[in-house]
Amino acid sequence: MNPSAWKDYFPWTRALPTPVVVNIATLGPLGTKFKAPGTVGSAAGIIWYTACFHFASPFGYLLLLLLSLYFATGICGEAEKRLYKRDPGEVILDEFAVMPICFIGLQGAVVALGGWAWTLMLAAFALFRLFDIAKPFGISKLQDLPGGYGVMADDVAAALVTCVLLHIGVWLWAMA
Repeated sequence: MNPSAWKDYFPWTRALPTPVVVNIATLGPLGTKFKAPGTVGSAAGIIWYTACFHFASPFGYLLLLLLSLYFATGICGEAEKRLYKRDPGEVILDEFAVMPICFIGLQGAVVALGGWAWTLMLAAFALFRLFDIAKPFGISKLQDLPGGYGVMADDVAAALVTCVLLHIGVWLWAMA
């Protein structure tokens, strides 16, 4: 698709100073000080889910998720421009923001697992990283979208695949 056909829904990002944009996009030093920044961003996203989404109502979950995805898409797109790089590795706000997608509809399973909830968190983390790195099922083509859309879309797809597989795993666990 022609990049000029995509509307700019993030004009507010241009008003932010470059250090602010880059620090948000890299989650401060997390994206620049570690060898595997995407992994660190994903781990921070698990904390983000636990702190802000786990006990949210369905409406609150959806609203917070949509707001964070909108915010992350704008910031990641602007960071691309300011860093003069396509989907820079140090930009990890995308991994951070999409991790709650992995757990959509699974809050009850996390509670039911009790002391074993960490296994679901670990499975989500591992599956998401696998799909984010390998980019199977055409996920890699989503990076060709312009700006922040391309930065975010592959991560959203990886998180959705992870969510589906977690639902299947929880269903199989419940059937056993």
